[in-house]
Amino acid sequence: MPPPSDIVKVAIEWPGANAQLIEIDQKKPLSSIIREVCDGWSLSGSEQFALRYADGPQLYITEQSRGEIKNGTILRLAISPARAARQLLDRIQSHGIDARLEALKELAKLSADPTFATEFINMDGISTLARLVESGTHFGEMLAFTLTAFLELMDHGIVSWDLISLSFIKQIAGYVNQPMVDVSILQRSLAILESMVLNSHSLYHRVAQEITVGQLIGHLQVSNQEIQTYAIALINALFLKAPEDRRQAEYSNPLDLRLTEMASTLAQKHLRSIILNHVIRGNRPIKAEMAHQLYVLQVLTFNLLEERMMTKMDPSDQAQRDIIFELRRIAFDGDNDPSNTEKRKAMYTKDYKMLGFTNHVNPAMDFTQTPPGMLALDNMLYLAKLHQDTYIRIVLENSSREDKHECPFGRCAIELTRMLCEILQVGELPNEGCNDYHPMFFTHERAWEEFFCVCIQLVNKTWKEMRATAEDFNKVMQVVREQITRSLALKPTSLDQLKGKLRALSYSEILRLRQSERMNQDDFQSPPIMELREKIQPEIMELIKQQRLNRLCEGTCFRKISSRRRQEKFWFCRLSLNHKVLHYGDLDESPQGEVPFEMLTDKIPVSDIKSVVTGKDCPHMKEKSALKQNKEVLELAFSILYDPDEALNFVAPNKYEYCIWSDGLCALLGREMGSELTRSDLDTLISMEMKLRLLDLENITIPEAPPPVPKEPSTYNFTYNYG
Repeated sequence: MPPPSDIVKVAIEWPGANAQLIEIDQKKPLSSIIREVCDGWSLSGSEQFALRYADGPQLYITEQSRGEIKNGTILRLAISPARAARQLLDRIQSHGIDARLEALKELAKLSADPTFATEFINMDGISTLARLVESGTHFGEMLAFTLTAFLELMDHGIVSWDLISLSFIKQIAGYVNQPMVDVSILQRSLAILESMVLNSHSLYHRVAQEITVGQLIGHLQVSNQEIQTYAIALINALFLKAPEDRRQAEYSNPLDLRLTEMASTLAQKHLRSIILNHVIRGNRPIKAEMAHQLYVLQVLTFNLLEERMMTKMDPSDQAQRDIIFELRRIAFDGDNDPSNTEKRKAMYTKDYKMLGFTNHVNPAMDFTQTPPGMLALDNMLYLAKLHQDTYIRIVLENSSREDKHECPFGRCAIELTRMLCEILQVGELPNEGCNDYHPMFFTHERAWEEFFCVCIQLVNKTWKEMRATAEDFNKVMQVVREQITRSLALKPTSLDQLKGKLRALSYSEILRLRQSERMNQDDFQSPPIMELREKIQPEIMELIKQQRLNRLCEGTCFRKISSRRRQEKFWFCRLSLNHKVLHYGDLDESPQGEVPFEMLTDKIPVSDIKSVVTGKDCPHMKEKSALKQNKEVLELAFSILYDPDEALNFVAPNKYEYCIWSDGLCALLGREMGSELTRSDLDTLISMEMKLRLLDLENITIPEAPPPVPKEPSTYNFTYNYG
């Protein structure tokens, strides 16, 4: 007979004594259990003790968290959080250097525990640590442990960052600005400044007064990628929180700029080239967190275009109208305009038609729709000014074609700008789990404009290849979008590489790719074929189900989402081989292969699972910050709800793993698998099997060759390339 669900069998350790093997009754108060444990070792004053996990983060067990204790867990009797906090607070203020160092080292470790952190903070511990930093008397390891403890305590969100003093900020900024400082101190100082900026509007202004771009550039030129990552993260944080007017400000010397003037700073060749040469093209592979920070920097840089993208043209604004006049002048060398007003107006109308504007009389009206607004006009002027030969060639080449085949430059440029804004998500906040940066955008100080110039030439080329007319405009732009997105997916490292990849993706190549993909997803509609499909589907569905369960048995590494990404905390979850238990546990680093069950200390019986929820219904998605509640993270979130009322929360590393786990858990619980990956696999495998069987039927009629043996569905060994 299985033990009652309220009884948990554990081992409890105490230094210098044999471990106690006891059964914990989850209905009894935790204080009573601790008293019984203390009595077993003849320890008095049980209220001065507490239970902690012996493995992993070694967190304190509370009434709220005791439900997470599993059978076979090893616990440790320890002094209570309040007593530990008092002892450590006294020791870090002692005169003995060695004793203070050991106390700070232990404090740095314990501060990650929310129960201990609450007790230590209630004793004014954060103010004590702040005073130690402000005194300037701590150096080396002692200072590093002090900063680590301070950051861990503040990350619990118990105390507001607004309470931090200006002298503390100056001291931390001083460590960042020092030419020679210990790496661990520099890392923690950069992380503290980033947290200040992200969590307090008032501290943003104070930090921005203390740190300049020139001071952070030095940290991008070191060989330590962790330091580079923290430095870019601080730049991103200040950029993200900067007031709109400060982001767009123009200043002269980029190295002396305060980090509030981000627009011109990020556009400066020096900073861009430092990131390109010392980070992207460095000798070390880009780690996941660095890739994320580069992606964030890319997004924030492109978001500077949002204001122009959402600005409508004012047809009555002469300065804006002059830009259109300039486009006409460059294309048609209109210096010698006729003096007669009527003739000039008629000539302008003809020229604007050849330029490809929709409104030939008043082309300013073409720029009144947002997006892309004035951004499209900016792009066109950049092409006309800096790539004049290309601009003139495109315009004149189309003005000399037959009317039905001319490519309308103006209309194409406006639609292309809108399309590029969509592809690069201009105006959207960075996604927490995304690492999708493009190295080529760091190779040119005007990367956006150059990207447009490459793509507008692609539009003209594709238009000619398709022999398009005005009625084909939308079809051409769809093909161009596919050419651009396929090329970006190949991650070209420079604009020249992008041009090469776009040349290779001609219209005929796009047709070939579409045909190939269509053949792989062929859907036969005749009644006999539909009947065969229905007969095959259960076999294929069972095959997919087994594949999903096998993947759950192999397991997946998940990253713990926290306010400080660079800690890179991981945990691993896998299904037992008999499909009866989910094993999971924390890891110090991302594993390179399969994680044995022995390393996963926690487990959930499948029979205890009540349901699986996804997206915004997950408990960990209901109370997260605005940055984490973006569409992408919501699409990757799922939770297992089990008895008693507990939840195991996941954020999948990518869409493929999300589909694998959501389908696998549905299969485990006997429910229908319905992810887009399963639908895609089902269609693909059914088509493959149907083609094999139909091919067999055809081969039977050939007497010279014996019919091939049909391949059973269970023998398929299929892999994925799921984007």
